[in-house]
Amino acid sequence: MKIPAQIARIIVGVIFIFSGFVKVVDPVGTGIKLEEYFEVFSQDIPALEGFFMFFAHNALALSLIFCALEVILGVATLLSYRMKITSWLLLGIIVFFTFLTFYSAYFNKVTDCGCFGDFLKLKPWTSFNKDIFLTLLIVIIFIYRNGYKDSNLHSVMALVSVVSFGIGMYAIRYLPPIDFLPYAVGKSIPEQMKPTGIKPIFEYTFLNKKTNEEIKSAEFLMDTTTYKYVTSITLNDDQVKPKITDYFVNDAQGNVYTDSTFIGNKLLFVFKNIKDVNESEITEIKALAESLQGSIIKPIILTSAIQTEFEAFRQTNALSVPYFTADATVLKTMARTNPCVILLQNGVVKGKWGNNSIPNKEDLTKLLK
Repeated sequence: MKIPAQIARIIVGVIFIFSGFVKVVDPVGTGIKLEEYFEVFSQDIPALEGFFMFFAHNALALSLIFCALEVILGVATLLSYRMKITSWLLLGIIVFFTFLTFYSAYFNKVTDCGCFGDFLKLKPWTSFNKDIFLTLLIVIIFIYRNGYKDSNLHSVMALVSVVSFGIGMYAIRYLPPIDFLPYAVGKSIPEQMKPTGIKPIFEYTFLNKKTNEEIKSAEFLMDTTTYKYVTSITLNDDQVKPKITDYFVNDAQGNVYTDSTFIGNKLLFVFKNIKDVNESEITEIKALAESLQGSIIKPIILTSAIQTEFEAFRQTNALSVPYFTADATVLKTMARTNPCVILLQNGVVKGKWGNNSIPNKEDLTKLLK
């Protein structure tokens, strides 16, 4: 039992560190996913709606705790640190995640569990199978928990805890230090909207009329006297689809402005909503917009707020920058803070700044040289 227990400890430790790290650099993304889960639970279990909505409203704080805890537990497991306590925590967290992935897969409610953040997208059943594998390994660790020789690396674990929470808090206050999203600095939005050119691989399901059994085939069976078509799926759908499929920008009259955002130098002020924006942020944005008058950089606003509400907000704060609308989910992906500033040069993201680090004109012009 000793060798399997040590192997299980190493595998679980590495996976937890990796899984936690790719999420703790962007806890806002994981928070969005947790909020989605809790909202689904509140709808499916009306009697506990208030309970789940409480967690939905505090999803960001929970995200930070879960993401940092994953890294901390991964390091603790790898270093064999206080394995009696660590094994209990591992068991608790994997039971929670396994429940989420099963719910996602079985009821097809949340199609992306976010197990590895935005670094790696797993299909629901793949994610559930991954958690079952981890559960088996953690059960081995739990059974053998009294047999591990504990290390006394208290200072190392304290440092790991501080760094893990520190990275997460930095990402929340500013922006993810490592951005896995398609709107990251250096990436071209229009290029990622183009077809990939990869040929789709289909899997067809037919019903054999004679034997009444289902048959899966890579080819469409033309013999309609024997086979009845049931359904089909694209096996490599994630590879076939462009990385960006939902970036659409419209003006107040509904005119499409998407391609225009890719022409020349555009500075996007992204307002996901208007309720979380404070006066100092508006003052900084207004000052930046005014400093760009007559320059090669054209500022515009992207928002998912209701048009009448944003127009009133714009008038109240004397924001003379033209504004356009975009989908709320798209803006959540583009901007992890509210507001957020994004500099585009012919559709390529040259710079991104959160609401606590709004740039000045000099910062922008340096990036366009």
